[in-house]
Amino acid sequence: MVSYLYTYGWRPDETALCRMEMRAFFGTDTEENVLISPVKVEPSRSPFIRARLAIKFKAASVELLCKQMTGIQLEDKTYRVVSLNDVALGGTAKWAHTKRRATERQLALTIEGEPDLTSPDVIFGVVQIHDTFYFGELVEGKAVWLAHQERPQQYSTALSTKVARALVNIAVPVIEGKRVIDPCCGVGTVLVEALSMGIPIIGRDMNWFVTSGSRKNIAHFGLQGEVQLGPIEDVVERYDVAIIDMPYNVFTHSDAVSLQSIVTSARRIAESVLFVTVEPMDELLTVAGFKVVDRTVVKKGNFGREVLLCR
Repeated sequence: MVSYLYTYGWRPDETALCRMEMRAFFGTDTEENVLISPVKVEPSRSPFIRARLAIKFKAASVELLCKQMTGIQLEDKTYRVVSLNDVALGGTAKWAHTKRRATERQLALTIEGEPDLTSPDVIFGVVQIHDTFYFGELVEGKAVWLAHQERPQQYSTALSTKVARALVNIAVPVIEGKRVIDPCCGVGTVLVEALSMGIPIIGRDMNWFVTSGSRKNIAHFGLQGEVQLGPIEDVVERYDVAIIDMPYNVFTHSDAVSLQSIVTSARRIAESVLFVTVEPMDELLTVAGFKVVDRTVVKKGNFGREVLLCR
């Protein structure tokens, strides 16, 4: 069975969200910025994964790696070898530039093929973690979410595209066969991230203005997705997953009743629901019959949102 080595990068205030995403993808998390798992995840899905190495060989030294690699033939494909030790990884110190280049060259010379440092057909990676050296085919992540920041319709309380992308991954770690709905979609930040990952998702909101904004944002990025007008209470279809960013600033009794209605409706229409809230809602979830299976807090300065994965 192939194992994959993932390298990570995150800001201190993103640690909790990153680790919750790890748990969704891999069933475990780590305090280190490297994780090894048999689970294969496309690196560009995550705003935190830097690269994925499909481990082909591992050894106690670069010299032993070279012996294992003898006989690799790429026929007419070009290749490049990249060291991932350009940052400290898993307690292993960053390598100096000269050491990285020398190691890349040493390993590249054992491969039968045509090297290409600019546009290779295959990229191989090498990395030292503690006392072990790993080598394999490398896929580097792309910050797809960055481009989505420049959307035509903005909303002051909308989630950031980076956070929205991580939330989609937490809610829908495995895409195949899943039907997803965002019944309080606002201007479509979650919709854009989900659709850009190939996740079939329906958007919905009771506010005509924001549903129009959602459609404009989706079209702006060349994506296709349905956005419906109406409250969650009117949804009749059943979905595998719902992602709900709850309304803010709830103070009155009538507002609390409205929130309970949203949560109860979510229980009716979806098997699994990811809630994002600025208000405590454990009591609402209990009344609706939900069980919280994972949770964290996303912070931006003094402002925090709680993330609750419920089934």
